[in-house]
Amino acid sequence: MQEKKLVLVINGPNLNMLGKRPKDHYGTKTLDEICDMMRQYDSFDYDFFQSNYEGAIIDRIQKLDYDAIIINAGAYTHTSVAIHDALEIFDGPKVEVHLSDVDNREDFRRVNFIRSVCDTTITNLKENSYIEAIKYLESYFKIK
Repeated sequence: MQEKKLVLVINGPNLNMLGKRPKDHYGTKTLDEICDMMRQYDSFDYDFFQSNYEGAIIDRIQKLDYDAIIINAGAYTHTSVAIHDALEIFDGPKVEVHLSDVDNREDFRRVNFIRSVCDTTITNLKENSYIEAIKYLESYFKIK
């Protein structure tokens, strides 16, 4: 039996406050509930990581001890060249996710520093953005 691939799931600033943030953009689920939803898709093992600190996110990416990344960089999506550069180092599949429709919100959210180094972007599906990311990776790795 083949060992499961490890997916690093990164959540950036303020995502630890899901459930308290505006529900029309971010849905009703907490981050823990989203992680529980993802665990139900047992095609992969998951390493969940959340930080409000840019350097901690970069340090975690640089460990390079995983097979794929699902990343919701939160506000760092729009500000962090450093996270872009860290993601660029990893040559496996990278899926950018957002709960809301970041491309059609405030003008500053239309700047995206990480999209160009990710294989695909999934937005505007609330917590289901993460599930679609799993499905993308299942297809990428030809699982199921």
